[in-house]
Amino acid sequence: MAQPLILVCAGGTGGHLFPAEALSVALAARGCLVDLVTDERAEKYGRAFPARATHIVSSATIASKNPLALAKTLFALGSGYLHARKIIRVLKPAAVIGFGGYPTLPPMFAATQLGVPTLIHDQNAVMGRANRQLAPRVTAIATSFPGVLDGDPPLAAKATFTGNPVRPMVIAAAGTPYDAPVAGGPFRLCVFGGSQGARVMSEILPAALEQVDAGLRARLHLVQQARAEDKAAVEAAYARLGVAAEVAPFFVDLPERLAGAHLVVARSGASTVAELSVIGRPSILVPLPHALDQDQLMNAATLAAAGAATVVKQADFAPAWLAGELARLLADPAPLAAAAASARAQGHADAADRLADLVMKTAGIG
Repeated sequence: MAQPLILVCAGGTGGHLFPAEALSVALAARGCLVDLVTDERAEKYGRAFPARATHIVSSATIASKNPLALAKTLFALGSGYLHARKIIRVLKPAAVIGFGGYPTLPPMFAATQLGVPTLIHDQNAVMGRANRQLAPRVTAIATSFPGVLDGDPPLAAKATFTGNPVRPMVIAAAGTPYDAPVAGGPFRLCVFGGSQGARVMSEILPAALEQVDAGLRARLHLVQQARAEDKAAVEAAYARLGVAAEVAPFFVDLPERLAGAHLVVARSGASTVAELSVIGRPSILVPLPHALDQDQLMNAATLAAAGAATVVKQADFAPAWLAGELARLLADPAPLAAAAASARAQGHADAADRLADLVMKTAGIG
């Protein structure tokens, strides 16, 4: 019997590709072949994606009402739809699975038009715009947070809470117990801004540490993601302050870095929240301020409500505020162990398997 093929569609950022990767590994363990449909941005993450083949389909984000820009966007989406339709006709997948982002619209619309079983997975505490357009048309919906669709009974009827799948390297990192810091001892801080980085971290962290007492500051061991254009300035600032720091635009082994941290300072994208929860690490979260749906704020609120994170709006994320928080925790790190345990209690390490089971059921295989 031929192996069933599952077509996985994901926008080309880590937030979409990482859970798609986790599902692909779980499907492979169930004897399925997996192909990936994405956009050109995925090259940074997709080189190690566990797919038989990767198909690049044109797409665009609807971000402007300018007639010319809108025409270009619609042309890209239309071209992507025709390309995706051809791919599906040739490959004949058992199911097509979407992970959100505008690059999923062409293949997911094509699949619904061709009568192929479809499922969308949404990573956030509030459903994203692309998935909202697809939700009424698809066969099934998986959510990362319970109750996301309770206000829409027709969609809730075909929704299943699975959690947000995390990559195998995150599962491996979750095996590292939280090494609670002790007063007067080393303090490991991990700072990052999501898969694309965040300039605000490069602006605020060095300025905040400058306001921390030099004796406390000397205990810090810092790992920080910084955009390539900010890296030299950030490194120079830490060298001047005497802070032991490793700075890079991207850490391939970020889950391992998270596992080694006493405290994480980060954005609150869906993958970040899922990884912090599965690994179980306390955090200070700075949601992306300009998101139309405020999805990062909603994601962060789930950890804050559990006592696992401190959430601060970017407008309030000032050097003086952060310096005060870090000084307090350096002087008395005892609360961090409880926050780490609370984060771990929110994790769903089996989300990839739960989603894979739902995919198999939707596809009518297994």
